[in-house]
Amino acid sequence: MRPQEKSRQAGQTRSRHLRLLVLSLTTLIAISFLSRLPAWSLLELRSFDYLSTVDDPRPPPGGPVIVAIDEPSLADINAQWPWPRSLHAELISQLRAAGARVIGLDIIMAEPSNPDNDAAITKAVGPDTVLAGDETLIETPQASQLIRATPLPQLTEAGAVTGIASVELSGDGTFRRIPGYEDGFAAMLAKVSGVAPETLPAGQLIQSFGPARSYPTVSYYQALDPANLLPPDYFKNRIVLVGLSLQNAPVINKGGVDAFATPYTVHTGTLTSGVEIQATIYDNIRNGLSIAEARLPVVAVCILISVLLAAATVWRSTGWLTIVTSAAALLAFAAISFSGMRLAHIFVSPLGPTVAYISVVFGQAAFDYAEERRNKRQIIRAFAQYISPDLVRRLSQDPSQLKLGGERRTLSVLFSDVRGFTTIAEALKDDPEQLTGLINRLLTPLSDVVMDHGGTIDKYMGDCIMAFWNAPLDDPDHALHAVKASLAMQAAISSLNHELEREAAMRGGKPHVLKMGVGINTGECIVGNMGSTRRFDYSCLGDSVNLASRLEGASKNYGVALLLGEETARLVAGTYTVVELDRIIVKGRTVPSPVYTVVHKAEAEALAAHQAFIAAKYAGTLAPSDPTFDRLAADIPELAPYYAIVREALAESGEE
Repeated sequence: MRPQEKSRQAGQTRSRHLRLLVLSLTTLIAISFLSRLPAWSLLELRSFDYLSTVDDPRPPPGGPVIVAIDEPSLADINAQWPWPRSLHAELISQLRAAGARVIGLDIIMAEPSNPDNDAAITKAVGPDTVLAGDETLIETPQASQLIRATPLPQLTEAGAVTGIASVELSGDGTFRRIPGYEDGFAAMLAKVSGVAPETLPAGQLIQSFGPARSYPTVSYYQALDPANLLPPDYFKNRIVLVGLSLQNAPVINKGGVDAFATPYTVHTGTLTSGVEIQATIYDNIRNGLSIAEARLPVVAVCILISVLLAAATVWRSTGWLTIVTSAAALLAFAAISFSGMRLAHIFVSPLGPTVAYISVVFGQAAFDYAEERRNKRQIIRAFAQYISPDLVRRLSQDPSQLKLGGERRTLSVLFSDVRGFTTIAEALKDDPEQLTGLINRLLTPLSDVVMDHGGTIDKYMGDCIMAFWNAPLDDPDHALHAVKASLAMQAAISSLNHELEREAAMRGGKPHVLKMGVGINTGECIVGNMGSTRRFDYSCLGDSVNLASRLEGASKNYGVALLLGEETARLVAGTYTVVELDRIIVKGRTVPSPVYTVVHKAEAEALAAHQAFIAAKYAGTLAPSDPTFDRLAADIPELAPYYAIVREALAESGEE
């Protein structure tokens, strides 16, 4: 590789790495601001919902049993809610007799009711009973007031323990955290049962154990008669919680009484009863399963590692492997976060690392794609100066075609050459700049004409142009387009001659008059990439190509600017008036080939007379004195030079 090329590539690499560094720093700054938004925190908690429930954990063994105030109980008891407290007293007695170790009533009894009923419940409760309280913060423009509702004093005097059953909800209305009450309902259950830790993990994330009704649940009416309606020893040595729990869990869009959204709601769309949430809190406390959120320094380090990993992924380039690597990295972030919850009870949200990784990788991929598109456009513009733009686009879409080889196709091949250019070059031999400028002024409009008519320029040979149609793109009217291009080239030459005349007149000199001959032939060719393995051109070859070249050279012998092969003349005869001029044997061929030209103004009678003239020419019956020469020259002025050449040739052959 040349030193200039190495220096250019090194510069591009440095520029790319600098852009990647700026992108990485921008990502870190952007995430640091985004993480302060409430929506970001909710997204992190939603990722916790999915990860904490992905393996569908079930309630730990030996956990609470739920006695549900549900639809069957409401129907069986057939009493208006709230039920008489004497009924709850009977339930407590039945549960205690059935061997329940601790009984928790998630029912607020803060106000007096019927004295007999209050006396009955007071007699039934004891140190093994936890009664629910409630704490509500009421905010008004004037002040904030915290109201706590606790059981009747005579109940606590009788030995019952008070536990606050209120729960804290996240900004999206989902229950996820251990309540921050030292005397919380579940905490008091744990304390009464003898398993309460010294310090309760208030505010930590809770581990859910399935959707609604995942805990063992029986109906209230069954618990009133466990001996007959439940299996033996069903409540023996168990923590029993009593509360409202509808058998058909309410859906989230309809809400429910004492029912809340939990992490499982993202899967089921249903709410979980408050009493079952208290059971979940109890099991988290009893088994030490609550999950702490990682502190800010840990999260920041994880995001930084993610950015560095993303930068390493796209350090050299981006491609399909980048997608595979990115998918693996994102799965790894989720797996690490999940493992942290299960093994260390620490939640490191994968949101920050995931967003950081995606931002760097796909941001750099976008830059690379834009750079590639820009380079591609530059290459197309550059190579379009040498080969057909259609071919450049085709190769850019399918680089596999950049190989040696060809295909057999029917092409219309055009050769053009400026008459007498050698004389002009000789006259300008002492002024090469003017000669070069003249060639460029000549070839530029001619090349534009070819490409405007859908042709592919094969090569330049001095002042000669070789072009073809119907490759690389299909062109059903290739012969017609080639002939149209040849006529437009003649017009371009005429326009250039007018410019040269004006310039010469301004200089007081003699203009260089340009004349051009064109040969077009249609036939089967081999077209494709030809050359060596290191350098090749998109070109065509074959007998039809050779004939087109011969036609261009022979056009001056017939006094016409355009000479067509037989197949070309046949294909354009419906659009142009074509006339036969001769049958020639070109070098390398043994069979005579008819040649034609295009005339623009000719009456039908004149064309018929010309056809008779050609027949007489082939038959050898023409004589130089034949008046047909003068008559046809007058009727078809475009062919007057041709008739003069034929007459002169006949005269010379007669003299011999």
